[in-house]
Amino acid sequence: MLFVCYPKCSTCKKAQDLLDAHGAVYTYRNIKEQNPTEEELRDWHARSGLPLKKFFNTSGLLYKELKLKDRLPDMTADEQFRLLASDGMLVRRPILLTDDGRVLVGFREAEYEQIL
Repeated sequence: MLFVCYPKCSTCKKAQDLLDAHGAVYTYRNIKEQNPTEEELRDWHARSGLPLKKFFNTSGLLYKELKLKDRLPDMTADEQFRLLASDGMLVRRPILLTDDGRVLVGFREAEYEQIL
């Protein structure tokens, strides 16, 4: 599994603690140091089945500074993918990519429990 997160994020820490408690084997990736590429984001989005807007960290400072709440509805998907790929702090986290191809965006304990 690949676990993409930001180490200072309390939600990411909770998700990582749960993975560790279950003895899950995963590769850790710091989203700030190794931002997802546009290609990765497109793949993850397609596999997740989620609307693209669910990939945005809507509580982040950068999201608010860029006034994306108002701008996103007028942006194309291509523009949104390019924007997400420009800065890891815009991407909602954690992201967990399971060995069987599932993509979990954000942390919901029940969802994680189902795969562990």
